Amino acid sequence: MFKVLTRAFKRGISEDETFEVLPEHKSSELGEILDAIWTAELRKHKNYALHRSLFRMFGAKFMCLGMCKLLEELLLMWVEIKQSFYINLFTKMVNFTIEISMKMRLACSSLMYRNTLKLSRSSVERTTVGQMVTMLTSDVGKFEQGFFLSHFVWISPIQTTLATLLLYRQIGMSALCGILFLVIFIPIQVLLGHITSIMRLKIAMRTDERVRIMNELLNGIQAIKMYCWENAFSKFIDRARKTEMNAVKMHAYLIGLLYSFEFFITRASVFISLVVYVLSGNKLAPEKIFVVTAIYNVIKPAVTIVFAMSMASLLGVNVSAKRIEEFLRKDKFISEPVGYDINKLGGIDPRDLEMRKTITEQPRIVMKDVSAKWLDVSKEITLKDLNINISSNQLVAIIGRVGSGKSSLLNVLLREMIVTKGEIDIQGRISYASQEPWFFSGTIQQNILFGEVYDKTRYESVTHVCALVSDFQLFPNGDATFVGERGRALSGGQKSRVNLARCIYRKADLYLLDDPLSAVDAKVGKHLYQKCIEKFLSDKICILVTHQLQYLKTADKIIIMKDGTIEESGTFTELQRSGLNFVKMLETIEAEIEEKESRNLGRREETKIEDTPRVEKEQSSDGVVSIQTYWSYFRAGGNLFFIIVLVLLIIVSHASAFGGDYFVAYWVNLEQFKIVQPRIAYPETIQRNTIIIIYAILISSTIASAICFCLYYARFFSRASSKLHNNMFKRLIRTTMIFFNHHSVGRILNRFAKDLFLVDEHIPMVLLEVILIGCFVFGIFLLSAIVEPWLSIPIILLFVGMYLFRRVYINTSRSLKRLESVARSPILAHMTTSLEGLATIRAFNMEKDLIEEFDRLQDVHSSSWYLYLASSRCFGFWLDICCFTFVAVAVYFMLFMSSGMNGGNIGLVITQYIGLIGSLQWGMRQWSELENQMVSVERLLEYTRLETEPQRSQKYDLPENWPNKGKVEFRDLSLRYDPNGDAVLRNISFMVEPGEKIGIVGRTGAGKSSTISALFQLYNVEGMILIDDVDITKIPLEVSRQKISIIPQEPFLFSETMRKNLDPFEEYSDEFLWKALERVEMKETVSVDANGLNLPITEGGHNLSTGQRQLICLARALIKRNRIIIMDEATANVDPYTDALIQKTIRTRFSDCTVLTVAHRLHTVMDSDKILVMRAGRVEEYDHPHVLLSNTDGFLYRLVKATGDNTFASLQKVAKMICHSADYPNISATWFIENYQAKYGSEYIMVKPLEGSNNDQ
Repeated sequence: MFKVLTRAFKRGISEDETFEVLPEHKSSELGEILDAIWTAELRKHKNYALHRSLFRMFGAKFMCLGMCKLLEELLLMWVEIKQSFYINLFTKMVNFTIEISMKMRLACSSLMYRNTLKLSRSSVERTTVGQMVTMLTSDVGKFEQGFFLSHFVWISPIQTTLATLLLYRQIGMSALCGILFLVIFIPIQVLLGHITSIMRLKIAMRTDERVRIMNELLNGIQAIKMYCWENAFSKFIDRARKTEMNAVKMHAYLIGLLYSFEFFITRASVFISLVVYVLSGNKLAPEKIFVVTAIYNVIKPAVTIVFAMSMASLLGVNVSAKRIEEFLRKDKFISEPVGYDINKLGGIDPRDLEMRKTITEQPRIVMKDVSAKWLDVSKEITLKDLNINISSNQLVAIIGRVGSGKSSLLNVLLREMIVTKGEIDIQGRISYASQEPWFFSGTIQQNILFGEVYDKTRYESVTHVCALVSDFQLFPNGDATFVGERGRALSGGQKSRVNLARCIYRKADLYLLDDPLSAVDAKVGKHLYQKCIEKFLSDKICILVTHQLQYLKTADKIIIMKDGTIEESGTFTELQRSGLNFVKMLETIEAEIEEKESRNLGRREETKIEDTPRVEKEQSSDGVVSIQTYWSYFRAGGNLFFIIVLVLLIIVSHASAFGGDYFVAYWVNLEQFKIVQPRIAYPETIQRNTIIIIYAILISSTIASAICFCLYYARFFSRASSKLHNNMFKRLIRTTMIFFNHHSVGRILNRFAKDLFLVDEHIPMVLLEVILIGCFVFGIFLLSAIVEPWLSIPIILLFVGMYLFRRVYINTSRSLKRLESVARSPILAHMTTSLEGLATIRAFNMEKDLIEEFDRLQDVHSSSWYLYLASSRCFGFWLDICCFTFVAVAVYFMLFMSSGMNGGNIGLVITQYIGLIGSLQWGMRQWSELENQMVSVERLLEYTRLETEPQRSQKYDLPENWPNKGKVEFRDLSLRYDPNGDAVLRNISFMVEPGEKIGIVGRTGAGKSSTISALFQLYNVEGMILIDDVDITKIPLEVSRQKISIIPQEPFLFSETMRKNLDPFEEYSDEFLWKALERVEMKETVSVDANGLNLPITEGGHNLSTGQRQLICLARALIKRNRIIIMDEATANVDPYTDALIQKTIRTRFSDCTVLTVAHRLHTVMDSDKILVMRAGRVEEYDHPHVLLSNTDGFLYRLVKATGDNTFASLQKVAKMICHSADYPNISATWFIENYQAKYGSEYIMVKPLEGSNNDQ
């Protein structure tokens, strides 16, 4: 290890130079062992199963180490210093203790992840990302922090008992008085430790809440910026942080009070023992007094701060273990639940060809009178009395309105729902494509393969039928492009197709496709349906949830869902004869309905997507933590006055403490002089009673100043932590979007979770120990120099030796600490990503692979973490050598090189040095630990310097009620995602007159969404954007963004009440909000809940269906009543009814507003005043759709013409009608309603309450 330290001192250390994790530290092995023990204990015991499991796994070794620790503490009371063998022995013992604690953390983390993948849907609903992040950072970290001192809980009473016997032999009954004072404080410390553990639980719960809000903010940051909700979320975070800091402050005060005991408990005990001893008529003899003082100094840590901290730490470990166990006991996903007869359902690894051959039965799905619900505590039955019989080679289409139970039906087949009655017989292996595409952080190819063996032929076939080949050509690295968290590098359509490709690539018998066609344009949709679903899966069972009704004619069976039941099922012909509105829904739909592109449109743009946001590798700082970092940390706690007060309290408290110690020596010397010179008369000022009073004053001053200092210190650094968080959050929420594109959510959460936890609780305590020990050591050296100047020589040598050792050590440990911080982020990201994609993971039977990946990430983290711990222990070993050598040399100086030292002074120095042995090496360790932990402060300060969005002057002159027209103009506008990257919009210019309805169309990467981003100024823009002739690039961002409403493609809801989601600033009355909900037909859905507008929305809005979430976004636009409305493919993922409702609302409620619609379906924009055609970041065409369709060489003409003659004629007729109409709003709304009634029947456009399961996705 020393070689590693010296090599790192010379040239630093990088990630590549860390060692492979030791076999006994492998996360996989530790996780498997604990999992087996946990499973066994869970069957036996209802309570404390995790405690028992950890004890069974580590208890024997831990108790053996405890006995070694007891032996060490006892030997320190009488072993000779020269026996340095014990240094090596007990250094190893400390190493083993830390190693076991680390194994506990690894085992618990691995066990938690394994159980995460088993969570039932109801458990997922009750588990937030904030809870998971807190448990993986703070709670499991308590094992390492808590068990290091845990043995002192039982060693301290033994030490105290033995010390009492030794003291009794020295000063008799007087010793009991001092010991009694110590014993009185033991229950006080226990009580404070118990209260501390309660506060730790409160902190953990409140941290969960804050991290949960942070996770929602980071995942929805683009929507938050467009809605201009930064202030609202700042209030949410500020409220959560204040409640958290209230608990943190109380916890800090309690810990500060415990630390203050270290100042005065043993000193007061010595005082009491000596005073009683003297008042009993005894004389103070140096050989007795300093033996007594030495014994008190030896047991001082055990009965003061160490005992108190060990109690608090163990109670903290207990709280964390209970929280983890509560999570581990959550309801689990049952692989073969009651009611299922599953043959190899998802149970065969696709790489195991031999097992695959065991499937002999024909694939089928049979459901008999099946009812199911989502949550175990819910009384509402989501699906009722389902009867389905699907045999091999069938294509089954499932249709229905929002909330009708379509996605729920698929989830029953995936075993994600709770079956309350009926029987399900599934034969075959399942593959699944979720409605909301799920991605893990990796390349496109890795997301498609998802653990499967790469088969070039199959891979090329799958990417072709999923229309991905041409998309790969757009990316600089093709299918090796890194997609980042949530597939942030991909467009909505690309995400959907990669998600589908993953499903298709897996060899299975049953393919469950949850609306894969909704996020793609009609041309691509037709390709996916014909090439992929119809042809590629022709010999498989395929269940397709869809809103694309034009494809139903070719389905083998159609199931119509309504209110969680099967309203009707059968073939297309059978349903035609059924007497339903089915005929009316379909009679006008052609197989070749609207397409955005065709093969005749020419080859795609040659422009590569160079500016696709890429997640960058997290960087760590190099070199020494700067003095500026320390100063910034202190300045965060208060101004110069507060810092001066803190320093004065430090000086006063330590001056009082050492004044008392020195006065003991003075008293002993005086008593000794009285014995030697009994005939000399002494003045009254130095009489015994006077000395006792002075001593009492010094002790009282020590007690008061120590308590004041520790409490003030706790307040000071709690304030520093609070200010650091507030400053970094303010910069983060105002920083540019490019930062969020380049930094993963897990990486950012790591700073707001683990790093902030260290700054909140750990660093102040380490710094306090450094200050206390530093002052203590300085005081000892000062006393030594005063008593005997010759002692300055070994003191200087000690400082030189320790400085050299520390200098070598700190370079290594600092680098390793930074590597550890960076290695921790992927673990959190992996956990949060897995939690979001549980249904997909389980459908693909990928639990084992993801567990292996989690364990691998833990091993990467452990390699740097254990090397960091090992370097710390190596440093500690050499410090011990230095300390023992120093004491030996100092004693030699006093015995052989000093002349005239009296007994009191010698006793004072020796007793102080005995305390120095442990304190100095611990202080040096803590000093080094402080610098390593200050990396967290450094990382927080980095976020306080983030570049923010342009903060433009508030001095601007806007017309009253601006904008009151809604005119929009782009003049030579360019947009870059990265300031140093290529422009994705290139000098575009166009004008939108007030009240016009504009449709924006174009291929993937053409610049449609970038145009919207430019309007909201989310990225770097050059040129002018004018709204009502005001250049919004010159006015504050919040002013312009507040005046634009958006209905995004991916609806954003956060876990607050319905009211907060509609009106986060509480600007509108309940009546107004109810009216908005009524207009989007959500009033009944909300009103049936007893909470009304206070209806709780879960994380991500998952207790509402996708369509219902989109309707809430529409209600927000209605509430704001802005003059400019943006629809960014808002109806891409909803059913025809919700699409019709949104389109109807836009045409009627916003008839006088300017509306810009990024088109997904051509019929939604063909009645627009103008259509903006984008191509390669430029404006290709811009005019009325009728004019554009009249140009046979135009882009839009070819686009519409490719949809088929019937559709072309229909859309051209609409464009012509709207063009020659003077009453556009009424004509447009009437046409749209009639168009949808003709397609889907009157029930699809009449105002009806949304019904069905709120859980249907």
